Amino acid sequence: MRIVIADDAVLVREGIARLLGDAGFEIAGQAGEAHELMILVRDRRPDVAIVDIRMPPTNTDEGLIAAQEIRARHPETAVLVLSQHLEPRYAMRLLEDAPGRVGYLLKERVARTDELADAIRRVASGECVVDRAVVDELVARQRREDPLGALSGREREILGLMAEGRSNQGICEALWLSPKTVETHTRHLFMKLGLEDAPTDNRRVLAVLAYLRG
Repeated sequence: MRIVIADDAVLVREGIARLLGDAGFEIAGQAGEAHELMILVRDRRPDVAIVDIRMPPTNTDEGLIAAQEIRARHPETAVLVLSQHLEPRYAMRLLEDAPGRVGYLLKERVARTDELADAIRRVASGECVVDRAVVDELVARQRREDPLGALSGREREILGLMAEGRSNQGICEALWLSPKTVETHTRHLFMKLGLEDAPTDNRRVLAVLAYLRG
């Protein structure tokens, strides 16, 4: 399997090349800049391009842009991003077009050569490989952005009945719950939605609006 490696740190890319060469991969080329990487991919037609995100000249997202261009111009070349930073927004940019033949791993969490080799083979075969830390952060972000994600199943039921215009007594009758239990669940869902008791706000209305948005 033919591999090209792009990383602005010479020791890093030489080290990766040595490890992968010893593991049986053919190293078709190395690049220290995104422009060099694009030329390598065009000329050498590798099976997989291993790319760092932050590359010259600005050391921001040149590598990521190059990875996206590779996916668009050379779909036969799989892309595996090896990043030093946990940046879920970059992972989403890489995955949103087509979640196949692509991977995003954190350098510090690749503990063994066989783990990296397995990820390379998987993306080359059409799979998507994403570091668990990135997945966990994406899930946590979704929960932060979606206040309903923190609600329990029962709290969602109660909020749904609120949206139907039910009073606490009506919710008690619909769910066969005691008034005290409904009050407790209601208080908890208000807290989870960040709705504090204020004389100028109707928390039930605000909670229903959050439910409808969700």
